[in-house]
Amino acid sequence: MKPSILQVDGSYGEGGGALVRAALTMSALTNQPVRVSNVRGATQFPGLDVEDLVIAHYLRTSCAAKTVGMEQGSHEFEFSPTRRPQGLTTPLSSSAEMSPGRGANALIVANSLIPVLARSGTYSTLSLQGETYGHKALSFDYFSSVTAPALLKAGVYVSLEQFKAGFGRESRGTIMLDVEPSVMAPLAWAERGDLLDCHAILSHSDVPPATLQRGVAHLGNLAKAAKLDCEIEVQGVDSDEPGLFLTLFARFERGMGGATMMGAKGVRIETHAQGLFEDFFGWIRSGATVDSHLADQILPSLCLAEGDSHFTVPIITKRFLTTVWVVKQFMPIPITVKGKEGERGSVTIRRQ
Repeated sequence: MKPSILQVDGSYGEGGGALVRAALTMSALTNQPVRVSNVRGATQFPGLDVEDLVIAHYLRTSCAAKTVGMEQGSHEFEFSPTRRPQGLTTPLSSSAEMSPGRGANALIVANSLIPVLARSGTYSTLSLQGETYGHKALSFDYFSSVTAPALLKAGVYVSLEQFKAGFGRESRGTIMLDVEPSVMAPLAWAERGDLLDCHAILSHSDVPPATLQRGVAHLGNLAKAAKLDCEIEVQGVDSDEPGLFLTLFARFERGMGGATMMGAKGVRIETHAQGLFEDFFGWIRSGATVDSHLADQILPSLCLAEGDSHFTVPIITKRFLTTVWVVKQFMPIPITVKGKEGERGSVTIRRQ
């Protein structure tokens, strides 16, 4: 019998892109058709966005899915997989035809595809184009230094390489993503344990050396005042446009997280460094084992692991609660979130 189509209200909770991406990923993972209405209905820009369409393109290919309404700006769509996920391979070439206007964020696309490709049973190698460093968006340095290591702890084998950086929503950076067949493992991250390392990365294109030196000095002083031994790296990246992006992260025995900051014209690098460090140190002071962004990124994989997972977050966001709600529409498993929205909390996923 054909499975009945699951109805999801796209304006629920945060009602934005995280809901759409979670619905597509979970549909592909569970082979459950889904219809999402009121797409991004709780945002100022409702309707399908570029990231949604690019993610749907790859998942449709992987699952031979039938789709309805997959057009930019569409307020309702259907996604119906017809087979279990299969691995994908694309050459290192342009994929601009999928987003001829504003490019997709390449790391947001990658993060949505990884759980599906990891369960395909075959190796996948994808060339993804678009933004790799963006304002309040998943970035290459954070993904490679925090997200990928956290996924590895959860049994997901993924690696990526940046061939060209893309600063901002109109950019055309390029990354290569490799995903191996993986067996998801639970994470017992109730407490951090000892600090293993702390790093800062200043990625830039066409930024004066004196500016970078000031940024390094300010970050160094902030870390010293907080009694953190932080290694600071400055790396030039190949890009079609000038840009600056700051990433600060730490890894513990049982946990990891960080913060990011996009450079902006007319703003001193010391101001960026200060804001970055305040965000990062807020997570450090909280004692939480993952930051609030990483919690979103590891949730789908942990829901597929054989065994119970536990982690803590500095702030329970509406975005995370919305993603939990979507996951539970497809997989009726116990996911317990203790704490109020906007406050510190803990998450337990029971799979035993």
